[in-house]
Amino acid sequence: MRIQRLLAVAMLSSSMVIAMPVAAHASEAKGEIAECLVKAAEKYEAAVEEGKGDAALFDEQAKECYSAPSPILPETGELFWGLLSFGIVAFGLIKFGFPALRKGLADREDKIRGDLEAAEQAKSAAQAADSDHEKILAEARAEGAGLVDEARKAAEQVRIDMIARAEADAADVRARANADAALATERAMADLQTQVAAMSIGLAERIVQHNLDAATQTALVESFINEVGGSRA
Repeated sequence: MRIQRLLAVAMLSSSMVIAMPVAAHASEAKGEIAECLVKAAEKYEAAVEEGKGDAALFDEQAKECYSAPSPILPETGELFWGLLSFGIVAFGLIKFGFPALRKGLADREDKIRGDLEAAEQAKSAAQAADSDHEKILAEARAEGAGLVDEARKAAEQVRIDMIARAEADAADVRARANADAALATERAMADLQTQVAAMSIGLAERIVQHNLDAATQTALVESFINEVGGSRA
């Protein structure tokens, strides 16, 4: 912005350097024309007073006044100095102003490019952060699903273990019951065998002691059995 103001001031100064001599010369030329016309009018009035007034002569003098140097184009000296001043100003602009302007434009372009690169980097960083966030969420979801699956498998294994343990306990109970029943049966059989042996021995002793017929032997056996049954009761 400062460079633009300096360039504007320089251009305005150069314009003033050229315009001031032209304006001064134009003002001076107008004054000369007016003075020439005044002199022509005075001469014409004097001629009229002398009786020699000629309107055609006044017109020629007026035309001569207007045929004076151009009020727009300055004299050669003024034009030279104006062009020299313009050249100095133009040289200063080319030497110092334009490089500064180019540098300012280059700096502004670099700043804009840097801002664009920074914005692009910020955009890339935001996209990377969003990608990382999505990745973290996906990992968390996967980890949560894994934990749920592990918990489900652990619960299923606990259930299987409990069922197996219950079945094993039931098998042990059945085995112990069967063993107890078998032991009780063996004991009962042993007791029965002992009792039968005792009964047989007792019966044999009685039979040997008495020489009885068949009917008497049968009655004796029944009596012995009744005695044994009564003693067990």
